[in-house]
Amino acid sequence: MTTATVSQKQFLTLKKDNGIAEIHLHINKANSYDLNFYREFNAVIDDIRFDSDIKVAILMSDVPKFFSTGADINFLKQADPRFKTQFCLYCNETLDMMARAPQIFIACLEGHTVGGGLEMALGCDLRFMGDQAGQIGLPEVTLGVLAGTAGTQRLARLVGHSCALDMNITGKTISPQEAKRIGLVNDVFPQEQTREKVLEYARKIVDSATYAVSNIKLSIMNGIEMPLNVAIRYEGELQNLLFRSEDAKEGLSAFLEKRKPEWKGR
Repeated sequence: MTTATVSQKQFLTLKKDNGIAEIHLHINKANSYDLNFYREFNAVIDDIRFDSDIKVAILMSDVPKFFSTGADINFLKQADPRFKTQFCLYCNETLDMMARAPQIFIACLEGHTVGGGLEMALGCDLRFMGDQAGQIGLPEVTLGVLAGTAGTQRLARLVGHSCALDMNITGKTISPQEAKRIGLVNDVFPQEQTREKVLEYARKIVDSATYAVSNIKLSIMNGIEMPLNVAIRYEGELQNLLFRSEDAKEGLSAFLEKRKPEWKGR
């Protein structure tokens, strides 16, 4: 596993320790961002993707009361339409890097999570929220635009067409409890325990059969875009890789020998 390291950047801090990477946002008082932040964010995600010791990455905010309110409105207002289009494309490419990475990315939501902030969280594999974290939603329609960093698409795939349409066309924000009810977040924790509960979840993944976990993520994330018969074949190919792995041999032996497996991550 990794030794503990800390990399301090202008808008975020990357901490790595024992298989877990923590991405701490500290952009400004509401974590509203521009292109400079996303360039840092992109580089940090790339760093994590290429670090085979990292099994889980957690995206969190060190700003009180806010996870992120999304793109800075003044920044968007001053940019020309072509620039804004390329900015959204760059953001989408960055978020897709998380979705396609072998690591599990988790959004730890301890404050308001709206607009592009929610779209960052949607780019993660899992989302956990504090019960007093505030509101969550996509209010872009109130600015006369849509949620253009995959908000319309990822939300619909997560909570269903009708619910996603309602949230996007009204721009309403909802509570953590309602977000859990519709499947937008995986779980809601007592506010003061949120970060520790997320870290506890991450540690369980790190201590598990991480090679299988990575392939399960890729099977689901890539397979959902395929026709069912093709996705099943793709799943089978990933299973063939796992059957040949050290962890599969260890898992089967440990089960038969009634002992705890010693995972190698390969």
